[in-house]
Amino acid sequence: MVYCGKPSRGCQMCRTRRIKCDETKPTCNQCAKARRICPGYRDEFELIFRNETKATERRAQRGSRKDCAASSTTTITYSSSSSGQTTNGSSSSSSSSSSLTSTSSPSTDPLSSLVKAFNKSQPTAGEGGILPALNIPTEQLASCHFFSNFILIPQQGGTKGFMAYLQPLMRSEGQNGHLQHAFRACSLAHLGNRVRSGGGGDILDRALSEYTKALAATHTALANPESCRTDASLAAVLLLGLYENITAKERGMFSWGSHIEGAISLVKSRGRRQLRTKVGRLLFLAVRTLMIVHTLTTANAPVNGVDWWVSSDADADADADADGESASGGGGSGKTTDPAAECQRIDLKTSELRADATRLMMEAPRTPESIGLMLVLVRRAQAVDQEAVRWMRDLPEAWRFESVAWEDSVPGGDFGKAEVFPGRVDLYRDYSIAAAWNMLRGSRLILASVIVRCAAWVCSPVDYRTTPEYATAARTCVDMITDIIASVPYHLGWHLRPERRHLLQRRMSGFACGEEDSLKGLTGYYLTWPLAIVAGQDYTTDSQRAWVHGRLTYIADELGVKYARIIRQLNVRIPSMLIRRDGLMAEPYPMAHNFVKLMSAKYLPPPAGDSMSPLQQRDAAPKKPLEPTRKELLPKLKAEPVVGHTV
Repeated sequence: MVYCGKPSRGCQMCRTRRIKCDETKPTCNQCAKARRICPGYRDEFELIFRNETKATERRAQRGSRKDCAASSTTTITYSSSSSGQTTNGSSSSSSSSSSLTSTSSPSTDPLSSLVKAFNKSQPTAGEGGILPALNIPTEQLASCHFFSNFILIPQQGGTKGFMAYLQPLMRSEGQNGHLQHAFRACSLAHLGNRVRSGGGGDILDRALSEYTKALAATHTALANPESCRTDASLAAVLLLGLYENITAKERGMFSWGSHIEGAISLVKSRGRRQLRTKVGRLLFLAVRTLMIVHTLTTANAPVNGVDWWVSSDADADADADADGESASGGGGSGKTTDPAAECQRIDLKTSELRADATRLMMEAPRTPESIGLMLVLVRRAQAVDQEAVRWMRDLPEAWRFESVAWEDSVPGGDFGKAEVFPGRVDLYRDYSIAAAWNMLRGSRLILASVIVRCAAWVCSPVDYRTTPEYATAARTCVDMITDIIASVPYHLGWHLRPERRHLLQRRMSGFACGEEDSLKGLTGYYLTWPLAIVAGQDYTTDSQRAWVHGRLTYIADELGVKYARIIRQLNVRIPSMLIRRDGLMAEPYPMAHNFVKLMSAKYLPPPAGDSMSPLQQRDAAPKKPLEPTRKELLPKLKAEPVVGHTV
């Protein structure tokens, strides 16, 4: 027998509480003071001889269970607050919305499974002792983590959510279906990106394995004429696109655009029948939202035109539902009064107008007719911009932001690490409201770029910076850049610090589960596109660009959206680079209009002279007229199409 030390002669309660017992009989004074029932003392015989048979059996069983669970469980620590504190991975599932837990089936709902696992681990009333550690399988932990970071359910009318359609679809999908594989790939990937301990690599490997299975299963489903039009297939494609945003680390390995194009094709093939169900409408609106971002970044027109996407019953029905991506677009055959719907109508018009301008500048010769078409484009862009101004002016009170602080200092003078750029800090009622605002601000930046490009094309070789259109566009762009920067601290948890918790009272978004007062991966996902536009503007100052690059790095490292790091690597300047391409100097900038292809290219050498500012370009420009040179180069340009451009 192994010597285990001097056995305690104290009562059972004192030994359980790990306090010194005075050994008073029949009841010790410690129990009497605490008003507890003293369970008494052990038999003197047991203090000398111990039966270890049962204990040995328990240890053997516990060891075998631990070996079985080692392959499917993990303990992680990830960043969850802006103050730099860390939270155990299981804390993200400590609370949940009642709607999710009450309607989910035990086999597919992660929250109910966690609750059952937790209840089983609790000791009974008579056991006492220290609570055992909660072992949660990695897949369940990742599922709850994803629901608490990305599944946004709005709590106010008129706002939109994010991927709310996944809840009913996950309950009806089989465990080995393509949707389940795609969901597990996304949830494991984001959890692995947030891990602070050594288990992150294993989780990411499992996420890649699930992604491979999801690709194969989705390809098989899309090859079937019946399953290709199901809600599960479309949702799986959208999840595969989200996986690309979460895991993209290198240029040349970014396939987000191909997934979105596939989702658009599926929506077209599904026709109007998809609008008859709530889930179908939410999927339609989700694809439309992603299509707007895709068309704005690739300079392609919306497939089937603006009217096909906004002249439907989807928005009117979704507004009545008031959840999911419910307020994403125009309603019915008339003009919707929903703010989010009207915002996306303007975004679609912007993408269509930019595509028209790009096509005309690449194809049209310099003739009086072409100049007239350019002036028409300028007037169209100005009209759409006025619609955006009216949208911002006529919003209801719940959709307006509030400026709550003004920051002057930059700690250490390092803009790349500053939480707030010097200036104001704006707060919004809901993350989806802030996303709609920034989407429209990005559209106004693109409209200003189109106006300046058209003015430069018309007045060439005169310097376009002398035109009134350029002066107006510069003022608009400076204002939009300032507004986007002022919204970033809200997305990245500035208001979540303990000293600012009073600001949370009316600014809570409804995530499917988890705690509300922690950083969410969705907020970083929402910020990537607005920050990409700001970083590439001619009107952005060097200090603003350094700060934006720092925030993109923070989103990639702390919020687990690795796509932000690719955006940080882009070196474009808009509209000056586009104007150089429009001026028949396209070879140095073959893909300047298409951000998606820039991110998909493995390597794009920096063009000679791209570091010159617009003023330096003007000083270095030849003084003689450029019309003869233009006439000589235009046939060559038509004979050799520009690489990466799609008309």
